[in-house]
Parts: sequence; C-alpha cells; structure tokens
Amino acid sequence: MMETTPAAAGQASRSVRDRGSRAEIGSENSSGPIIKVEGLAKIYRTARGTLTLFEDLHLTVEAGEMVAIMGQSGAGKSTLLHILGALDTPSAGTVYCASTNVTELNARQAAVFRNRQIGYVWQFHYLLPEFTAQENVALPLLARGGAKVEAMAMAANWLREVGLAERSTHRPGALSGGEQQRVALARALVNRPRLLLADEPTGDLDQTTAGLVFDLIARLHVNHRLTSVLVTHNVDLAARCTRVLRLESGRLTPLPAAPPPNPI
Repeated sequence: MMETTPAAAGQASRSVRDRGSRAEIGSENSSGPIIKVEGLAKIYRTARGTLTLFEDLHLTVEAGEMVAIMGQSGAGKSTLLHILGALDTPSAGTVYCASTNVTELNARQAAVFRNRQIGYVWQFHYLLPEFTAQENVALPLLARGGAKVEAMAMAANWLREVGLAERSTHRPGALSGGEQQRVALARALVNRPRLLLADEPTGDLDQTTAGLVFDLIARLHVNHRLTSVLVTHNVDLAARCTRVLRLESGRLTPLPAAPPPNPI
C-alpha cells in the first residue's frame, strides 16, 4: 500500500478537486436551493393497469439541510431518491439538483453529473470484492480520469476520516458490516459532492452499529457542509435530522421538526 502524508493527501485533494471544479454540469458557486422539485410525477404502466407512485410532487431542500424521508415500503421513496440523483427519469415535472435541471440531461451528462455532484450510500455497500478498501474508495476518482497516485492518496485520506486507516488494505470480505458501510460512505464523499443521497444507509446493520454509522454521517454532514437527503425506516435516526418528511399516497408531508444534528 502506498504511504501518504497529510500534506501529500491535501495536495492530491486540491489537484483532483481543481479538475472537478471544471465539471461540465453544476457549480459550487451557484446560489439557491440545492434541490427544487416542481410538479414531479412517476407513473408506471403495467399489464395490470397504471401505477402512480406520485404526481404533482413538490420539494425544496436548502443548502446544509439534512432531510429524512419516511414512508411505507412501496411508497416510492427510493424512486424519488433515484430521480433526484439522475439515476431515473420522471414521467413529468422538473428536478433542479445542485443547480442543474437533471430532467434535461442525456445519459452521458447524467453520468458526469452524478460523478461530480452526488454522493450515494445504499443499504447494501456494493463494494467490489476483489479490490481493497482503499481501491474501492478511489474508484470514483479514477472513473473521472484522475491519476491513480492522487486518487489513492485521497482514498487513504477519506479512510482516515471514517476511522479505517488501518483497514485500507483489507478486502470487503474481511471487514465487518459497519466497516463496509463506512468504506461505502468514504467512497460516496471522495469526490467532495455537494449532495449526499442515502437510501436506508443503516438498514442492514444492527441497532448499535446503525447508531454509530449515523453518528459518522451526521458528523461528516456538518464538517463538510453537505446537504443530505436520507430515506430511512428508523424513527429515532430520522428524528435527528433537521427535517422529516413522510411520503404517502404520492404526497410529501412534514413531520414534527427536530433540532439540527450536532457534530460528533
């Protein structure tokens, strides 16, 4: 494994980030909400008829918010998250995300947008089993054409940030569930995205480990000035977000507010 110093990692971070600042889509200097959804609809036509997940849905998420979305299974929470992150397209409506109208992007533009502006964490870590933790974290940087030495230095830096510096050479099969999810979180943030989207990020973990992973997400959210949208069934964790919304019958309704998350 390559050894890196904080100075080297910082230099690598600046180099890759400078290239990222010239992305074709989105700008860190843009003002306004990070997410603005207007008149969103998602309708499936099946052999059994028409299935409407949501219609005329509206959502605004300001910079720095940590928003939890709750609801029953099948309500469309994951689909909404996919649309926000340009992984799926709506049937109608517009979605502005990180200052970009993602509903107008073609496939190539959507891929660039996701790599530059969005960090994803899913319920399952989706790490590549043949690669080490450090190599898994470096993959998004390599995908955008970054130099391997810089990508690996930044990956090492982020593994330190999530408390896994000593596990950088381990493959996913040698890591615990909580460690795997922390690697996935480092991979999601290595590109320094503006927006973190997390779909049941603690759903595959036991209660104690889930709490620890959420503590880490909350700390990184504050320390790196992220805007975060999380889908979760965990009422206790949702209550720690700045805002909680319930998706039900195709509508987003607010639940009682909670104080902002504190850095851990």
